[in-house]
Amino acid sequence: MSPVTYDEKPEPGDLIEIFRGDYQHWAICVGDGFVIHLAPPSEYACAGSYSMMSVTCERALVKKEEIWDVVGSDEYRINNLLDDKYEPRDIRDILRDAQRLVGRRRPYCVVRRNCEHFVTELRYGKPESHQVRKAVEIGVAAGLAIAAIGTLAYAAGFFGSRDKEKQTK
Repeated sequence: MSPVTYDEKPEPGDLIEIFRGDYQHWAICVGDGFVIHLAPPSEYACAGSYSMMSVTCERALVKKEEIWDVVGSDEYRINNLLDDKYEPRDIRDILRDAQRLVGRRRPYCVVRRNCEHFVTELRYGKPESHQVRKAVEIGVAAGLAIAAIGTLAYAAGFFGSRDKEKQTK
């Protein structure tokens, strides 16, 4: 999916996917041009920054900021990605719970508790991350491909050496 045009206005409770190059940062719209997001250290300084600190940090700060301060010059889209799988929670509950978390430090793990988990739990009551799932699937596929190539190379070497033995006899 390509990023949405900026004339589409997010509604309270919408999930905002922000494209940061190699990864996506996620926020939830709370209205009046503001979003709430789980900000690991790489998101503290300025929009669009990237740091390996996100991978190694254990805590992140829940922040409420204007959407353009979070998006910066990056592209974004409204992406309520699990609407076809789960019923969104009541908007009042989403906004209440999101507002209560602002200013708090929360556990952070790029694999199990990242910003996408944070916003999907607010919207659906289910913490999920498609970018983590996609990365795992790519890793598994790459591992299987490498194993298959290794097996083929081994088999080719094994059978090739047997053919050479026959030729020398």
